[in-house]
Amino acid sequence: MIHACYLAAMKKSWGFLLICTVWVQFAAAQSAEDDVKKVVNQLFEGMRNADSVAVLSVFAPNAIMQTIALNKEGKTIVGQSQVSGFASFVGKQKKGAADEQIVFESIRIDGDLATAWTPYRFVYNGTFSHCGVNSFTLVRMNGEWKINYLIDTRRKEGCK
Repeated sequence: MIHACYLAAMKKSWGFLLICTVWVQFAAAQSAEDDVKKVVNQLFEGMRNADSVAVLSVFAPNAIMQTIALNKEGKTIVGQSQVSGFASFVGKQKKGAADEQIVFESIRIDGDLATAWTPYRFVYNGTFSHCGVNSFTLVRMNGEWKINYLIDTRRKEGCK
């Protein structure tokens, strides 16, 4: 395709050159989406492998982790966790104990900013625990995507 685009440019075939430009932009967008997916998947692979170092490696410095939940009175609250505490918890699990199964529903990218929306089911020690949605905000730092913000919902009912 690249060779054909080069020939079109040489022959000044504007219609084909336009198609080539769109194709190159689409390919770049797909590559960026794949890179974002790779980072998110590395997080969950680290969880499954009980690898705290792998978990920490996908987060930006000063990243924020939050969970939306209901308190004892049934009111919505937002709890916050430290990434280091989360990674420590993961590292204390046995391999395969923490299995978060995600689906990429949407990814949006603008320059060095990306968001990913991933519904999930969490299985702990082989037993369904809860489900919800993760909302990731990633930043490309020094050419690498890092998770800067992660907020999720958690529930036990209405899960697929």
